[in-house]
Amino acid sequence: PVTTGNSYSASGALWAAHEAVRRLGIAEVDDDGTLRGKAMVVGASGAIGSACARLLALASDELWLVSPETAKLLQLKQDIERDHPRAIVHVATNPSAALAEVDVIVTATSAAGHKVLDIMRVKPGCVITDVARPLDMSADDIAKRPDVLVIESGEVELPGEPRMKSIGLPDRVAYACLAETIVLALEGRYENFTVGRSITWPKVKEIYRLGLKHGMKLATISGVNGPYTDDDFDRVRSAALAARAAAAGTGAKSMEPT
Repeated sequence: PVTTGNSYSASGALWAAHEAVRRLGIAEVDDDGTLRGKAMVVGASGAIGSACARLLALASDELWLVSPETAKLLQLKQDIERDHPRAIVHVATNPSAALAEVDVIVTATSAAGHKVLDIMRVKPGCVITDVARPLDMSADDIAKRPDVLVIESGEVELPGEPRMKSIGLPDRVAYACLAETIVLALEGRYENFTVGRSITWPKVKEIYRLGLKHGMKLATISGVNGPYTDDDFDRVRSAALAARAAAAGTGAKSMEPT
């Protein structure tokens, strides 16, 4: 049996984004986990991006789908609105139009080193989850915005004391795609679970539940420079609130009569 692991990759990305938003404490989140704000998926026409979009349509007030593949975007929008008639979904070929409005961004492109968004236009306090490998967001770009939290897709902390060769992550931590194979083995599900580019939403939910059942946890939230500490969250929060206050002050002054 084989699996790409993309179902758990999609689940892990949103798991990490939700936890990062909660810890940052700027965007409003309901008790049921719903973001009272806007979200965006850049690369929404891809396998992982489309799966993330389906959940964010349920977990946010408004959703932007971004990709140059217009036909796939329109089909995804139609599918989401059919399954969730109350969802508010927009499509765009470029993220720039809505960057200043969104509170959560998931990037899941195959841009391979090409810039996928202008980070200087992103809303202060935004959480960006970079699912792409190689990463969509460069360290140089991230350094330009100390008021924005950019995290890598959620890695998974494995239960017990697993013996693994080094894969560049801390002990007991695995990429979500690899953890999917472990979860399936623990569950005795010897089957082709996630195959090809098509990820079904039921399987994303199922692998998340099975992971919890077998003791999988979200690993430390990390960025390009390693794990984020509480001090890092405090620093981003302070910078974001200061940037918003400065922007509000500038706007108020521009409205004063001359």
